[in-house]
Amino acid sequence: MLGSITPLGERSRGRRWGITVTAFALAATAAGAGLGAVLGALGGLVGLSAAARTGLLAAAVAAAVAVDLLPGVRAPGPRRQVNEAWLRRYRGWVYGAGFGIQLGLGVTTIVSTAAVYATGAAAFLAGSGAAGALVGGAFGTARAATLLAAGGVDDPGALATLDRRLVAWERPARVAALVAEAALVALALAVA
Repeated sequence: MLGSITPLGERSRGRRWGITVTAFALAATAAGAGLGAVLGALGGLVGLSAAARTGLLAAAVAAAVAVDLLPGVRAPGPRRQVNEAWLRRYRGWVYGAGFGIQLGLGVTTIVSTAAVYATGAAAFLAGSGAAGALVGGAFGTARAATLLAAGGVDDPGALATLDRRLVAWERPARVAALVAEAALVALALAVA
């Protein structure tokens, strides 16, 4: 999808990249915040102390790290991606918003890391709708920010360059995410 929603791709469909990306970002953030608010409100119904919530968060993130590190193990979830036929069928803001909602929810398309589930656990353990919305909204915004990498793609050569960069950064980004998750586990355990 990242290779499809570029200034080059949008121009080829007679669309404006800025409008599509804005719709995507707003929808991803809103969907993440909405799901986070529901999870946080549900978590607020559970009578746990702050220390217990922090300990459970550490356990959830540690489990996500373990799943992501085990060879041959993948996070459970759907094996579908967004419907790229929408690119030809609908206006840019419509498919931008539709794709944004799906990716902002995190679990309606391919789940590439168990950290998606740890984020849901964090929203639940936040213990309130507002705090859960903040967690989910941050998740949705981060998912939307990935489209910014394609902002300079205005010719086929730039698209090929972006593809090479994404491939080159795949492993370092994965390692950085795992290190950040491990640091979060250590911090949560220290606080709990």
